[in-house]
Order: sequence, then structure tokens, then C-alpha cells
Amino acid sequence: MAARRIDYFFAAISPYTYLAGTRLERIAEAAGAQVVYRPLDIMQLFARTGGLPPKDRHPNRQAYRLQDIERSAAIAGMPLNPRPRHWPTNPAPSGFAIIAAQNAGGGDLGGMVHGLARACWAEERDIAEDDTIRDCLRAAGFDPALADSGLMTAAETYGRNLEDAVAAGAFGAPFYITDDDQRFWGSDRLDHLEWALARG
Repeated sequence: MAARRIDYFFAAISPYTYLAGTRLERIAEAAGAQVVYRPLDIMQLFARTGGLPPKDRHPNRQAYRLQDIERSAAIAGMPLNPRPRHWPTNPAPSGFAIIAAQNAGGGDLGGMVHGLARACWAEERDIAEDDTIRDCLRAAGFDPALADSGLMTAAETYGRNLEDAVAAGAFGAPFYITDDDQRFWGSDRLDHLEWALARG
């Protein structure tokens, strides 16, 4: 039987990408599944699929979101600032670096993604800045110079990820799509993804 594949559409500036931690990687490893990391511009994904950036949502939705991320972090035992200093920030530089790292191989890509999200949501760092990106690359076992390499290819892939996400039915982040077109939106649906993979 061919190995399963999970297309993982996400943005490191999403609090729910942070709250997912590295559970996806553990679930995929247990199921023998391959994760393909597809960073994208989450604000453009919202615009393309009928969503709104958090700042433009009704106050009721904004208030609930803040409660939900604080509660979710507390349950998971994860530090989180619900109003981080450097949010929102440009998601493209971190996305480009993730793409370059995936192409290069040799490090812990899931760890890098989580490190970038943690830098934003728990460490008060700007993940659009080169120093932050290089630190996250280095901590995950990648060459920090990847922050500056293959930018044209990374930009093309980053744009294509958005188009592919829309075509595949994604509308938020994190969004997981299996090779048999099962779709899961949000860190709170990782249990559902695990269940689906176990069913084969």
C-alpha cells in the first residue's frame, strides 16, 4: 500500500498553527504518512474563500477568538500571549524559509514550523525578521543561510500553495487534507485526522 500523504496548509502567524504544536508530526509518523508543508498567505486565503481577517470580524467573534486561544493554550500547557507584539506581521518571509528548508531537507521541518509559531505567540518575536527566521532554522537543524536562498522558487511555491489550497477546499489554517480528500480544519480536528488515518 502506498504511503499516505497529508497536505498541510498553514501560516506561522496563525495562533491555531501554534496551538497544534507538533501533534501532526506524531500522528503522521504513527500512521506512516508523509506531511507536505504548504505555507501560504492566510489573509489572502480568507479573502478568496469568504472569510475576514480577525480585525474585521464582528466584536463577538473577536472576543470569542481571544477566549478560545487562551483557554486552548491553558489546557495544552503552552505559553501564549493572545495579543502578541508582532502580530499581524508579513507571513511571506517565514513561509519562504519553510519552503526552502523543505526543499533542502536534513532538519526537523515540523520543529521549525512550531518554532516560528512559538516565536510569534509566546516569545514576542517578529517572524518576518531575518534574525528570528535564521534562529528557527538553526534550532531545527537547518542551515540558517536558507533564509536567503531560493527566494524566487519559494515565492512561486508560496503563491501556488494559495491557489492549491483554494482549489482543494481549504479556507483557514491550519488545514489538513489527506490524499483521499478528507479535510480537517483547525488544531482541534487533529483527533479526527488521526481517526481517519487509522481507518486506512
